[in-house]
Amino acid sequence: MGSDERKLFELVERSLAEKNLRQAIMACRELNVRFPEYFDGWRIAGDVHMSSGKPEAVLFATSKAESIRPGDPAIALQRIEAYIGLEDISSARKLLLEFDSDIDSSVAIHDRMGRHMASLDLHAEALSQYQKALKHEADNPALLFNLATAQRFLGRTDGAVETLDRVLEINSGDFEAQAMRSSLKKQSATSNHIAELEDLLATTEMTDAGKTSICYALAKEYDDIDDPAKSFGRLQLGADLRRSHMDYRVETDLEVLSELQRVYSKEFFTQGEPGDPGDEPIFIVGLPRTGTTLVERILSSHSSVYSAGELDNFGREVMRQVRKTDVDEQTNRIEVIEQCSKLDFTRLGRAYIDSTRPMTGEKPRFIDKLPFNYLYVGLIHRALPNARIVNLVRHPMATCYSIYKQLFRDPYPFSYDLDDLARYYLAYRELMDHWQRVLPGVIHSVSYEDVVADTESESRRLLEFCGLDWEDQCLRFYENKQASTTASAAQVRKPVYRSSLDRWTTYRDHLKPVEQILIEAGVDTSAREALP
Repeated sequence: MGSDERKLFELVERSLAEKNLRQAIMACRELNVRFPEYFDGWRIAGDVHMSSGKPEAVLFATSKAESIRPGDPAIALQRIEAYIGLEDISSARKLLLEFDSDIDSSVAIHDRMGRHMASLDLHAEALSQYQKALKHEADNPALLFNLATAQRFLGRTDGAVETLDRVLEINSGDFEAQAMRSSLKKQSATSNHIAELEDLLATTEMTDAGKTSICYALAKEYDDIDDPAKSFGRLQLGADLRRSHMDYRVETDLEVLSELQRVYSKEFFTQGEPGDPGDEPIFIVGLPRTGTTLVERILSSHSSVYSAGELDNFGREVMRQVRKTDVDEQTNRIEVIEQCSKLDFTRLGRAYIDSTRPMTGEKPRFIDKLPFNYLYVGLIHRALPNARIVNLVRHPMATCYSIYKQLFRDPYPFSYDLDDLARYYLAYRELMDHWQRVLPGVIHSVSYEDVVADTESESRRLLEFCGLDWEDQCLRFYENKQASTTASAAQVRKPVYRSSLDRWTTYRDHLKPVEQILIEAGVDTSAREALP
């Protein structure tokens, strides 16, 4: 590197570090005009343009750098992040799959590559990147945690536990690692982490977020050793802590669910163009923790079906189309629902399918298992009238208990207060009843309890609804090697089991606020007869 190039390059670096973008842009421009064959000039130009929010310019700069030094991993990473910035997920995923896994690069590049791979459901590839990074920093707790996450998603439970043990040897207060470790296996009276978790909860240094995670981990472990009083006590403490930091009114969600029923009336489905004729998607909807992952694994074990996971693509495409109308950022959700009813549904259906590429398309059908797509059932049917929609149902009290005991990252804010949870459950149920009335025969409802009681019969009915021939491997869903990123990632690696079906009855007294609201609304909450 010549002295002039070095001085300009260092000026750009220093300007970026000081967040002086104007100076960085001017120095970078001079650097690349004067020294157009200088690789690092175009590489840092990519950083400058990304910091300036100009991903198109990043692609230009990286094309110049690529022509000077083909195959450089830093340039590949810049291009991937530019495509992600442009919401061109298809191109980003393609580059991630093409990335040379044999390259040994810096810790930062391997880590960032791994994170992007994980975000695009490439968990085996992500695991490889974390392993490469750990060769350089074997005791990096963040890398170890990411590795454990990939192992968990890929069904490598024992490996994930060992990795998390390493994380906690470095920092026993890592509450996310503690929570994940507790979730991976059923604990016993003689082998558990309860004392360690209780000690952590008692420390004054622990944040509320940390206490919340530890409480949910304790609730799970106390439940494992059959101590329901302590389990629910810790669960309620964790839920209350989480709820205390949320600005949420369940009434707002209830209004949205009611407005969906008003706008998407029976008449709505008799108007306008027919939508895109594609029949690839199978949407699995329902409240979380109702068996959606089990049904996904059964279906995705079929040779003609690929599971794309919990995609937010449909909702994103809806909002992308809505933004092309007169709606602005200040428009409330009720007004947006009205605007959604006026979209070009053929364009919406095609845009949705296109947005899933290249992840989908290699098999004739694909699964989109985002549970709260139940909000979009009407729009899905208008946009994709030949798509299959499968709705999971479960015993009302089992549903509410399963939701309440799960610590979600962002969605389902109604799940941390028993009254909110019961009221939302009723509104969800009313909405699904509405969809069934106005779209007869369109939605196939599957009872989780029925799947557990007679897996083969229910699976045959499910495949018939989806227009798929029977294949025996659908009953061996637990052998499915595809990654699972849900809270049920460990459970779906096992054959169907019945132990959790009526677990809610152990907590019936604690769940009285929920049951009372449901009974007053006319919902039958009586316990099922035990399965033989």
